[in-house]
Amino acid sequence: MKIGFIIGRIGGVDGVALEAEKWIQVLKKMGHEIFILSGQYQDWKIDREHDTLVPEMSFFSPESYWGQKKAFFHPDTNTTDLIEHVSLYSRIISEKIVKWGISNKIDLLISENASSLPSHLEMGLGIKLAVEILGLPTITHDHDFAWERGDRYHSPHKEINRFVEEAFPLRLPNAYHAVINIHAQTTLKEKYNRDSVVVPNVMDFNMSFGVKSKKNKHLRADLGLDEEDLLLFQITRIVERKGIEVAIELIHKLDNKNTKLVITGSYKDDEGSLYYNKLVNQIHELKLSKQIIFASHIIHNKGLSGDGSETSYSLSDAYANASSCTYFSTYEGFGNAFIEAVLAKRPVFVNNYKPVFWPDIGSKGFKIVMLKDNELTDDAVEQIREVITNKKLNREISEFNYTLGKKYFSYDTLEQKLVELLDIATGKK
Repeated sequence: MKIGFIIGRIGGVDGVALEAEKWIQVLKKMGHEIFILSGQYQDWKIDREHDTLVPEMSFFSPESYWGQKKAFFHPDTNTTDLIEHVSLYSRIISEKIVKWGISNKIDLLISENASSLPSHLEMGLGIKLAVEILGLPTITHDHDFAWERGDRYHSPHKEINRFVEEAFPLRLPNAYHAVINIHAQTTLKEKYNRDSVVVPNVMDFNMSFGVKSKKNKHLRADLGLDEEDLLLFQITRIVERKGIEVAIELIHKLDNKNTKLVITGSYKDDEGSLYYNKLVNQIHELKLSKQIIFASHIIHNKGLSGDGSETSYSLSDAYANASSCTYFSTYEGFGNAFIEAVLAKRPVFVNNYKPVFWPDIGSKGFKIVMLKDNELTDDAVEQIREVITNKKLNREISEFNYTLGKKYFSYDTLEQKLVELLDIATGKK
């Protein structure tokens, strides 16, 4: 089957781009021919026969930037220019999708989050027009919905709100939904009476990941850490919902000078650096400056591999040096960092972030120390201390969780889900 992916950006490190790559890999393995239509190819080796660029579809294009700004951030009182702009570029994008679909004889379309979140109005509306014209079965891979973002996608202009309501998520008869968690599935059914298939985010459990090597054994020394130090790693971006302040408080409560927290994210992830400054103040107040290490200068948080230099380390290198990982997020659409830690065979301490963690991940039976509402009870701290210091227990938990992760969140799981989706979309089921 010839399958066409429509995506704003491919090759990037955002969750949508990363999961799209995994779908593409598995679908190719299944024997399908893949064509990609994208607004941006980032760190991607373009195959001119199968990859097509549509600049207007980029989130960073002037068309998208102006539309978003005038629709949601700095709206004008006169909406005439805005409506004309959105309508014009929706048609332009639609025409390019139709031409691409016909010329490549596409059998089935996959819209990567572009038909669920109105972060690019013109692209989402353009996809809707194109799907109506082409009449092809279309799977929308829905990572986020507008209602999950508070007021972010509520406009003072009723015309814009109508666009959002009519096109996001796509609800045409030939559109089928893949969502990434049970809560999204339930909400989609309640709001629109639309069925969907839950396709969890996955990792390749056949690849080597988080393994010690000749190179990454130097990471500890390059961070100024000693061999006897017990290293907890926070391998996430520095944004407020990641709950990094809880990991810092944990170091304080463990009260062991040799227990260190390495934070791989950069202050640049935090717009305005307000949260980063809050963390720095917390570290100073608790007198933990020798135990909390910010490491974005040598650890690349933007992908699984470093840049190849002697002092550049990948996320895999970071996991290889971790005793355990902290993941006290307050909200996630899924939780890739949790699955990464499982793949790397490292215990992970987690907050029961709602509404996703327990129904979609925790209930599978992983051995974890789980906080409720990020409350670091004495019992939780002692459990964490035991996992960190007891090497045998640490190893047993890691192996158990790895086996469970491979069962539920591997490429094999993804292939099963894709078979189900394709059967539904093509009328075989």
